[in-house]
Amino acid sequence: MAELENPNVMPNLITFLSSLLQKVAESNDVNRRFKAQKVSLFHGLSRPTISIQNYLDRIYKYANCSPCCFIVAYVYLDRFAQRQPSLPINSFNVHRLLITSVMVAAKFMDDMYYNNAYYAKVGGISTTEMNFLEVDFLFGLGFQLNVTPNTFNTYYSYLKREIMLQQCPPSIVESSLSLGRSLNLHLCFNEEDSTHQNQQLAV
Repeated sequence: MAELENPNVMPNLITFLSSLLQKVAESNDVNRRFKAQKVSLFHGLSRPTISIQNYLDRIYKYANCSPCCFIVAYVYLDRFAQRQPSLPINSFNVHRLLITSVMVAAKFMDDMYYNNAYYAKVGGISTTEMNFLEVDFLFGLGFQLNVTPNTFNTYYSYLKREIMLQQCPPSIVESSLSLGRSLNLHLCFNEEDSTHQNQQLAV
């Protein structure tokens, strides 16, 4: 998508995605006190010291994948969370899920991409771990990697709208809320429904 090639677009998109995932992770960190959550390969023994913002910035800087891969990675994370409700995104797994989703998106979307060893270095993990994470992620998705143009545009439009609202004066945002817009921490879209009804996910 040509719009994503604009150098002013991606930094805002990366920042918003980071903020969105931060809110989701923090919410699920609270929920895990009351509801059991499955521990998986993505789960670290402790919270990584690097912030989600800095980690995603690092991936964006060094992955050298096409910008659309970050939208597709977002779709994958959403699908993963829908298919694995006992494995919600939290502070212990979000970093590994991020690097894995971007790598899988790059492999599926781009004609040229780096190997697992390179992505492992970018993500700060071993190649062996990267290999296991990739397999676990693919099974978690049910190998549903295809993203239709309609699905892509739906997710991208949602992100653009949220970014624009963040940049609007508070009065405009309040007006939008009064018209029925819901400030959910993280939204997923029912890809089988042509109307793309919004649903709450992983919070």
